[in-house]
Amino acid sequence: MNISLPIEAKDIQKLIPHRFPFMLIDRITAFEHGKSLTAIKNVTMNEPQFMGHFPEYPVMPGVLIIEAMAQACGALAILTEGGRNPDEIYFFAGIDNARFKRQVIPADQLVFEIELLQSKRGIGKFKAVAKVNGELAVEAEIMCAKRKVEK
Repeated sequence: MNISLPIEAKDIQKLIPHRFPFMLIDRITAFEHGKSLTAIKNVTMNEPQFMGHFPEYPVMPGVLIIEAMAQACGALAILTEGGRNPDEIYFFAGIDNARFKRQVIPADQLVFEIELLQSKRGIGKFKAVAKVNGELAVEAEIMCAKRKVEK
């Protein structure tokens, strides 16, 4: 797989199966084979979650930040393996040590820093960090598992 950075949203869609409104990474800005990946998400007021979370004080739900980090972990695994077969999906398999350090609001840019800690038999363990303006917002250890699916 020939990788040219940055990887934009239209090409991220070739890596992971997520689509709007659930594709939560906008760009991959750095990748080191088998080691790390950096991605961004631009948080905008027109995203559907802000209609109800919370209308008077919009805050990005922590579970969506974790999901975005998991998508970036999957992208790292897929890029490291040289691509994804159409009958394979990386599923979110586990989370440990999740900590939320600051609220994420519209107009913030989340920068995800992902590090592959371990990979065995299609299961990867990652250290994932989300920052806004260099300030830690969320950190967690995330596991993703590659599984075959029938279409």
